[in-house]
Amino acid sequence: MGALEADDLNHWDITFWSERLRESKFDINEEELRPFFSLPKVMDGLFDLAKKLFGIDIEPADGLAPVWNKDVRFYCVKDSSGSPIAYFYFDPYTRSSEKKGGAWMNEVVGRSRVLSRDGASARLPVAHMVCNQSPPVGNKPSLMTFREVETVFHEFGHALQHMLTKQDEGLVSGIRGIEWDAVELPSQFMENWCYHRDTLMSIAKHYETGESLPKEVYLKLLAARTFRAGSLSLRQIRFASVDLELHTKYVPGGLETIYDVDRRVSELTQVIPPLPEDRFLCGFSHIFAGGYAAGYYSYKWAEVLSADAFSAFEDAGLDNSKAVEETGHKFRETILALGGGKPPLEVFVEFRGRQPSPEPLLRHNGLLQVSASA
Repeated sequence: MGALEADDLNHWDITFWSERLRESKFDINEEELRPFFSLPKVMDGLFDLAKKLFGIDIEPADGLAPVWNKDVRFYCVKDSSGSPIAYFYFDPYTRSSEKKGGAWMNEVVGRSRVLSRDGASARLPVAHMVCNQSPPVGNKPSLMTFREVETVFHEFGHALQHMLTKQDEGLVSGIRGIEWDAVELPSQFMENWCYHRDTLMSIAKHYETGESLPKEVYLKLLAARTFRAGSLSLRQIRFASVDLELHTKYVPGGLETIYDVDRRVSELTQVIPPLPEDRFLCGFSHIFAGGYAAGYYSYKWAEVLSADAFSAFEDAGLDNSKAVEETGHKFRETILALGGGKPPLEVFVEFRGRQPSPEPLLRHNGLLQVSASA
């Protein structure tokens, strides 16, 4: 770009210039996309996708259960026979005085036969999803950024694993008892559908005109998905590797300090070597104060699992409705149904028919060449 630092890029330049590069390559303004993503339309499309993939119907059940705010919705999940199998609350709008930022899913109650009222049929699971969307204004619905759409799909993936479990033992039903390196599989799996053309176009309609999202914008979103994927992957590999090194091999008072370990790992995983005075580890609270000690790798491994799971649908043919339904049924009966009652690697192999492979993730990230016939 002709800048003075073009031939001598330093750590403090990367964020600035990567943003300038992103702007020049994709020219995507998240705020300008909001009119195409109204919350009601997004949720309708999400529920339609769940019906197509997993054979469930999601119906409003407002009034059936008490809510903590007038904006909270309550839904009933029914199987193909019309029988209720789960319920969930959805609290979509920001309330800065009483809600923290971000988005999350958690359980209200889990599926359990022991804790059922009659002791015969299992108690049905109930989940809650909480987001921080902008609320409606007048006749204008809540309008979302594309990142917020991804977030709703992500949290709904967690909710599906909680609600579609078939485990009657409460301690291992739903999301309970699932190891960290697998619990993000369903959530990240659902995010993939945001980039599936038919799924995205079904929800991306201008809230006033009904106009579909322009094709060129969709292609930019698709291309931007892999922007700096290599750098970001190396960043996560560095964090995961130094975490494992420190918690498995590091000897306090030995030949290496913790900073020596970080530098050794960084030399293998970073394009620009760390500065001599780098003390990143002092702020790496995930592994020292956040509960991720020796477990930070789970972030990246969950991406491997979710990409590989989605590739099963790609292999079946995303345009083949029957094959998608069959693969979705298999995903439901394994990944979503078995909870923590079976080791997640065994569950994955039961779904995929083989051990996990990093190839789909590398391909989705644009880090592998794809043959012309693919």
